[in-house]
Amino acid sequence: MKITICASLNFTNEIKDIANQLTEQGHEVIIPKTSEMILDGQISLEQIKKEKQNGEIVNRAIKSNAIKYYFGKIKESETVLVLNFDKKGIKNYIGGNVFLEMGFAYVLDKKLFLLNEIPDMHYKDEIKAMQPIIINGDLDKIH
Repeated sequence: MKITICASLNFTNEIKDIANQLTEQGHEVIIPKTSEMILDGQISLEQIKKEKQNGEIVNRAIKSNAIKYYFGKIKESETVLVLNFDKKGIKNYIGGNVFLEMGFAYVLDKKLFLLNEIPDMHYKDEIKAMQPIIINGDLDKIH
């Protein structure tokens, strides 16, 4: 199965670990382009965090056409796996960009999986309306 992982770039190491596990299970896995760049040593996670703090990440996203690029990757996939770990003091955090990617997947009728429970955030009802399958960390539940 072709799976696109959606997650905060802060979780790049977790993205790598889960992508490796899914690959070992025989899946084809797509990860965020910037995560690939971090893992390849082209840029550091610390640099990305700095760009987020000072707003330069917007220029990177515009230059690389990141939103449309990843929309295309989601479109090519059979399913989307959202890695929602704790962040910013919120259990199972889902940020704006990942929420947007979930919306794309939903509109494209892709299977949508959440690694962990739906977070208690102001757009919780919208996440529930997309009817994601919550796998509670069990990658074997992706089908």
